Amino acid sequence: MTTTPGPLLSAAGLHVTFPGRRGAAPAQAVDGVELTVGAGEIVALVGESGCGKTTLARALLGLVVPTAGCVSFAGRPLDHRPRALKAYRRRVQLVLQDPSGSLNPRHTVYDAVAEGLRIHGSPCDERELVADALSRAGLRPPERFFLRYPHELSGGQRQRVVIAGALVLSPELIVADEPVASLDASVRGEILALLLRLRDELGLSALVVTHDLGLAWNIADRVAVMYLGRIVETGPVEDVLIRPQHPYTQALLSVLPESPGDPVVLTGEPPDPARIPGGCRFHARCHILASGEADRAGVAERCRTDDPPVLAGGPAARVACHWATAVRAG
Repeated sequence: MTTTPGPLLSAAGLHVTFPGRRGAAPAQAVDGVELTVGAGEIVALVGESGCGKTTLARALLGLVVPTAGCVSFAGRPLDHRPRALKAYRRRVQLVLQDPSGSLNPRHTVYDAVAEGLRIHGSPCDERELVADALSRAGLRPPERFFLRYPHELSGGQRQRVVIAGALVLSPELIVADEPVASLDASVRGEILALLLRLRDELGLSALVVTHDLGLAWNIADRVAVMYLGRIVETGPVEDVLIRPQHPYTQALLSVLPESPGDPVVLTGEPPDPARIPGGCRFHARCHILASGEADRAGVAERCRTDDPPVLAGGPAARVACHWATAVRAG
């Protein structure tokens, strides 16, 4: 565990722009993001498909080189040279959505978990470390799983093997991209409980990428809501999910089964990141603007013409919305 004060992982002014094909305009997949993850903290990064959250996660892992801005870990800027990235990825591990796609069908469970140790040339007892990682991931007794192949395991067991493969290197942070999306409801709860236990027992930090605000409620300390390359609302889970301020967050929450009232129907698709509209990038789909509430608050024109400021990182609750800011101030 690092003892460095301040956030464990941070993004400052992060931009990731992909060149357009055949003369098309470049796509701004990540546009000025400020984000932090503290030691022992679970942060949920939430948004619709295509909002940029997976690209942001890949940039935080060093899999994508930012166009501008900086990623820092334990107070030091991320070095993208191969040797430095190899050392970084020992401390920060990725857990993918689909365990079937993450595991080589020709490798036993033992080999799948030991792969990271072999890549990094660990001098420690490999068998002991693999057994400990499988045990921490809830596969006990671990020796029972050593010689099994992925097709012999349930979906939940395969995901635990993937998590064990991350744990075997004793990382300080994991980035979990939709870690339970492919699992049944009962197994989802078990994997989420496992991540919470690892946080409590090991002090493990996590950035959980998901489209599901219900999952964020069950696991996260803090939530960052992303739309079209920007963080539009962030704060402690109770603030964001009980008292959502941004109309986009309200819409995402309204479709949860336990949400009171009628669902908010988002009209149309998110804009093309190569053609980000002027003003608030959500205004064309905003139910607050469509209902006249933004006009009554005196901010409708600003919603259409003025881009809200980029949110600062950190634990405080913040929102990038002209209407929410006006209502709060009034």
